[in-house]
Amino acid sequence: MATDERKLAAVVSTDVVGYSRLMGVDEAGTLAALRTHRAELIDPTIAAHGGRIVKTMGDGLLLEFPSVVEATQCALEVQQGMVARNTDVPASDQLVFRIGVNLGDIIIEGEDIHGDGVNIAARLQEIAEPGGICISSRVHDDVRDRLDVEFADCGVEELKNIKRPVHVWRWPENSKFGERPQTLTEPPPVLPDKPSIVVLPFDNMSADPEQEFLADGIVETITAALSRIRSFFVIARNSAYTYKGKATNVLDIGRELGVAYVLEGSIQRAGGRVRITVQLVETDGGAHVWAERYDGDIDDIFDLQDRITEQVAGALQPSIRFAEIERSRRKHPQDLGAYDYAMRSMPHVWALEKDESAAALELLGKSLEVDPDYPLALALTGWCHAQRSVYNWADDMAGSQAEALRLAERAAQLSGDDPLILTVLGTIHTIVSNFGTARILLERAVQLDPNSAWAWSRLGWLDNYTENPDRAIENLEHALRLSPLDPMNFNNYVALGCAREVSEEYDVAVGFFKRALEERPHAQWIYRNLASSLSGAGRMDEAQEAFTCLMEFYPDLTVAKVKTAMVFSADFMDRMGENLKKLGLPD
Repeated sequence: MATDERKLAAVVSTDVVGYSRLMGVDEAGTLAALRTHRAELIDPTIAAHGGRIVKTMGDGLLLEFPSVVEATQCALEVQQGMVARNTDVPASDQLVFRIGVNLGDIIIEGEDIHGDGVNIAARLQEIAEPGGICISSRVHDDVRDRLDVEFADCGVEELKNIKRPVHVWRWPENSKFGERPQTLTEPPPVLPDKPSIVVLPFDNMSADPEQEFLADGIVETITAALSRIRSFFVIARNSAYTYKGKATNVLDIGRELGVAYVLEGSIQRAGGRVRITVQLVETDGGAHVWAERYDGDIDDIFDLQDRITEQVAGALQPSIRFAEIERSRRKHPQDLGAYDYAMRSMPHVWALEKDESAAALELLGKSLEVDPDYPLALALTGWCHAQRSVYNWADDMAGSQAEALRLAERAAQLSGDDPLILTVLGTIHTIVSNFGTARILLERAVQLDPNSAWAWSRLGWLDNYTENPDRAIENLEHALRLSPLDPMNFNNYVALGCAREVSEEYDVAVGFFKRALEERPHAQWIYRNLASSLSGAGRMDEAQEAFTCLMEFYPDLTVAKVKTAMVFSADFMDRMGENLKKLGLPD
């Protein structure tokens, strides 16, 4: 019988502060910056101090050193080096690390390491300040007379999932290396005055990656149900999904999203059986509120989802009424296959890019082949057809509008109290200029689901179309608060730019359109507004550059096609048309 190999070692755990936010804003740029920092600073420093990289975890590293002094010196040099490397980088784009160092017993398993020595290092890293280092008392005893830095005594702290309290010391309170860098230009969101929660993507523990849709579907269903409970504040699924596949830290998540609770979990399918494990965690300190395991047949998946929702709601607010939970439930499909395809379509639906929308339509078509009366699939298909019209992708825009309206109305007939379906229908009525009907539907959607970021966003767009820019800004900012890391927020920035364009504040509008393009470079339809606003601002050289980009992607575009696709007021469209004609767009 094999015996685990154990030894005493210095363990270092690192991660990037706000990594999910940075990836949501600029995935390629963040990855490139992280690779550069590692190649030029981090990896050479680790090697110079005799350490080895045990494994990488997205934005994090787990390191092992034979000497605790070398481990701590390495951490200090990395943090010092990052301050220098961030000097000329805008605060919102800086990569800033937290580091935890521990000396303890570890278990060696091949190239990997486990045990309390590793777990404590990871927990110390989680509570370290941005740009700082957290060490245990065992580390401090060894390094305090050997390194020319001061660590602040922070006393004994309870660490998540660690049985015994740990005496913690922090740097850089009195360090010669300078002050901590600032990592955000905007303050974190303030906690709402009611129970606030984000449902994180569940881990798929099954051997088959094709079962990912089950995990995603559970999160979608629970989020939708909780969102419809008016006494809760629930972060939208699109922001939650920026954490998918990444190491998560509930303290960071609480700060980034402005919520008091995180629901996390996993799902494992074996044959016809499924096991779901969930836990509700407070973001202030990481205390576990409760954890539960659910087992059942795969055919019972929707019942299991409902039971989880009920328990989460009851834990957040014990006085919640069962009737309110019952009202929050969405109509389930008749076949799990329809549900599978609909869940797989979600990322493509919300990308608002031509090829992505086409991919979504293909998956949704398969969903409707399995269950032609599945309201969610009908609604999302309608929204994809509407995108073809409003973003100038379709040759037959009237046909796309008609098909979108037909599908959305069918979905509403089958499930008229579903906020998402009402939002789709309200959006499509907006696009066909039925503004009164659109407002009734969208206001009904936010009444049913006050946490629907997309419904608030669509109200903002409607206010733009009806020349109420101040109200549009208010609704759009509320949408941003409900889903601060949403990959679709570029569309809210476009809408904020349009609000300024409606008010003829062209220079301000340009800033929003450029920000939207920075976040979503492939959403080329934004160049319609950017070129027009630059022209309206008299910035003709920049306007011509934006117009060149527009025509590269829309070589057959005309003023008439722009006016057909966009549903702003006649006065606005006339101004926009004139601004684009100055740049050479034909009638």
